[in-house]
Amino acid sequence: MKTVRIYGPGCKRCAETEAMVKAAAERLGVDVQVEKVTDAKSIAMAGVMSTPGISVDGKLVHAGGLPDAERLDGWLSA
Repeated sequence: MKTVRIYGPGCKRCAETEAMVKAAAERLGVDVQVEKVTDAKSIAMAGVMSTPGISVDGKLVHAGGLPDAERLDGWLSA
């Protein structure tokens, strides 16, 4: 199981990013646990300068804007 954290204040892009992660995981058959991080201090400590941010198994892989679907697939299947 992969742990995916989505960093952001809970905006529309953050919700869309969460939906994209869940859809990609289902499509790829990857078991994921999605956690939302909305605390500004925790977001900054994770190194996210622009939201939404995504980390997979503790590694920050994306920050700022919606992720590219192809790259998202790669992060989840790695």
